[in-house]
Amino acid sequence: MSKKYLSPTFEAGKHLFTKNIKGAIINLNLIKLKKEADYSEYPDLKPNEQTSGWDAYLTYIRETEPYLKESGGEILFIGKGDQFLIGPESEYWDLCLLIKQKSVNDFFGFEKNEAYMKIMGHRMAAVEDSRLLPLEEIVLNTQRD
Repeated sequence: MSKKYLSPTFEAGKHLFTKNIKGAIINLNLIKLKKEADYSEYPDLKPNEQTSGWDAYLTYIRETEPYLKESGGEILFIGKGDQFLIGPESEYWDLCLLIKQKSVNDFFGFEKNEAYMKIMGHRMAAVEDSRLLPLEEIVLNTQRD
C-alpha cells in the first residue's frame, strides 16, 4: 500500500514560511475521496446517517468557506477530476481545487483558526489521499522594446 498524504508536515510548513513569498499564493489541491466517509475519530461531527466521502467533503467546503473568506481567501475553482491526460495511468483525483490566499501569513492564520479546526474532521473523514501545492505567481514581462 502506498503512503497517504492527509496533512502537511512541520518541515513542509517551515519550508513554505521561509520562502518569504511576497503577495498572494494559489493552493492547488488534489483530493481522492473515500467511498464512505469515516467519522470514527470525529463522532461529534458525524451525520445521523452514513454519508459518502463526496458529501462529507462538500460539507467541509461549505462550512470552511466563511473562515476562508474571513482570512482574505477565496475559492477560485472546484472541479471534478479523473485520470491524468499526461501522468501515471493508475493515478486519479476526484476533485481539484484552486484556493487563493492573500499571503502565506494569511494562509497560516486561516489554518490555525480554532473554529475552522473544529470542522476539519469532515475533511479527514472524507479524504483518502491528497496533495497540496502552494503556487507563487510568476509575473512575465511580455512587452518587447
